[in-house]
Amino acid sequence: MYKEPLFLEPELKERIWGGERLATEFGYTIPSKTTGECWGISAHPNGPSIVKNGVLAGKSLIDVWDQHRELFGNEPSEQFPLLTKILDAKTDLSVQVHPDDQYAREVEHVPYGKTECWYVIDCEDGAEIVYGHNAKSPEEFRSLVDSGQWDKLLRRVKVKPGDFFYVPSGTIHAIGGGILILESQQSSDITYRVYDYDRTDAEGNKRELHIEPSIQVAQYPHQSPELTYKIEQASEGKVTELVKADYFTVERWEVRGWLERKQEQPFLLVSVINGEGVITTDGKDNALRKGDHFIIPATVETITLSGQCDCIVSHP
Repeated sequence: MYKEPLFLEPELKERIWGGERLATEFGYTIPSKTTGECWGISAHPNGPSIVKNGVLAGKSLIDVWDQHRELFGNEPSEQFPLLTKILDAKTDLSVQVHPDDQYAREVEHVPYGKTECWYVIDCEDGAEIVYGHNAKSPEEFRSLVDSGQWDKLLRRVKVKPGDFFYVPSGTIHAIGGGILILESQQSSDITYRVYDYDRTDAEGNKRELHIEPSIQVAQYPHQSPELTYKIEQASEGKVTELVKADYFTVERWEVRGWLERKQEQPFLLVSVINGEGVITTDGKDNALRKGDHFIIPATVETITLSGQCDCIVSHP
């Protein structure tokens, strides 16, 4: 079964901060002009992907994970561990923080907290993210929140296309307006909002904030992790290891002609963020285009990518 990738139908989600770039950049059929998220590879119940090809076409990734664990190298995790998204932030996302696994299990009764990372696909000139805070203690954090001293509390970082950020659980963060990113994360949908710029929805309602749990799970003081990229020239391309962390490894594969890899992981999650080409797995060809999301299962032994394309690849 499956000597080729499992291609997936993404789940598109409307968000107050979303726009239309998921349609204009990737060709997705979006539900509205405020579409913020493409859940490209997901076995989360809030937005599972659907298999598009082969004998499992029409099945959700949740069912495939539960019923065909051999495709994932018999990975022992109870639930599918990772989630890949593309986010179109037309305006600022809320300032937020995510819990770690222990807090998520004890308080939210779900298996995973949320550590994530961002690859900046594109952004406007001068675009910024919130990445960290300046409080030295929970008490100082609470004081600055209560007094609305956001400029004093929050750390802002300018970004450019190709930037990469690792965002461990406990990191205060926000994606700024005008940024298009690919996010690789644990399979979790827990978000605690600290600040939402006093925005209101169409009915005039502000979104709920979660000040107390945010204070509990935030890191004090903030520490930015240092990343060291590992670059490997591979055939007519390049493989860059962006991060190797507790929950995932994330790489960028740049194909400039052809690139060959051995399947050395239980499975790989792949998203095409630019260009087009062909993927050949154990002698079988499939066309690739920008916006494709797929899983290379354990049953594949060799992978060859040809053409001109860039992919973000992750595995547990």
